[in-house]
Amino acid sequence: MMALHDLLIAPFGFLFLRRALVGCMALSLVAPPLGVFLTIRRMSLTADVLQHGILPGVALGAIFGGLSLWWMGAGGLIAGLGVALLAGVITRATDGREDSGFAGVYLLALAAGVALATRERGIDLTHLLFGSVLAVDDHALILMAAIASVGLLGLAVIWRGLVLESLDPLFLRAQAGRGALFHAAFMTLVVLCVVGGFAALGTLMSVGLMMLPAIAARHWSRFLSGQILASVLVALAAAVLGLLLSFHANLPAGPAILLVAGGIWLLSIAVGPEESLRARAAIAAHD
Repeated sequence: MMALHDLLIAPFGFLFLRRALVGCMALSLVAPPLGVFLTIRRMSLTADVLQHGILPGVALGAIFGGLSLWWMGAGGLIAGLGVALLAGVITRATDGREDSGFAGVYLLALAAGVALATRERGIDLTHLLFGSVLAVDDHALILMAAIASVGLLGLAVIWRGLVLESLDPLFLRAQAGRGALFHAAFMTLVVLCVVGGFAALGTLMSVGLMMLPAIAARHWSRFLSGQILASVLVALAAAVLGLLLSFHANLPAGPAILLVAGGIWLLSIAVGPEESLRARAAIAAHD
């Protein structure tokens, strides 16, 4: 019993780990539902573009404002919105493949961010890319909680239009361009959540808390409401277990949380009630 307490409870006696847990749990309430909508809209690659796209802004924020999380967050937000806009413009203005345009944007953003970060002394590139629970101080916690609050409120405001635009985009496009408005609001919320997660998870890992629970959730429910609930529960479990793994195995927080989320995803593929290996085996047995 004492060993179980030391394994699961005692690590959260440290203040820095409790801060990281509260911040990640706050983001787990809003990021996975956004990931579900990205999956429904076949925009998972866009999330990957954005997680790389914030890096130049984060690096510039660190250069001009020191290691202030607010400076880096503001820079990441501006860069992420700019990259999202640029990727959309390239996709619509050229006859090239959509994935090619996205790949070009995120590779350029990643290269620029790494170049900027490595030129500035005092910036720990490893923590910037992969996160650190030690980086979640009171300022980071306030930022993560504020972004989660704004994200939840924004998602509630655009919920009905977002569902309709995701399932029937042609209808809203015919309604005086309202579809574009909901799309822009949705992408802004996605960028906000990616920026909110970089303190603990790093710029290369922050989107993982959004997408891995979302793609795992589709194996637990066929309904949107069920997938939203499942994605949040998966993200909360991954945050708790990932931080414990990070503490005991001395791993960066971002990779540890994503390893747990990835493990839950693989488990969902194997035994989930919807579109899993077990479900398909059961259908084949009945046939």
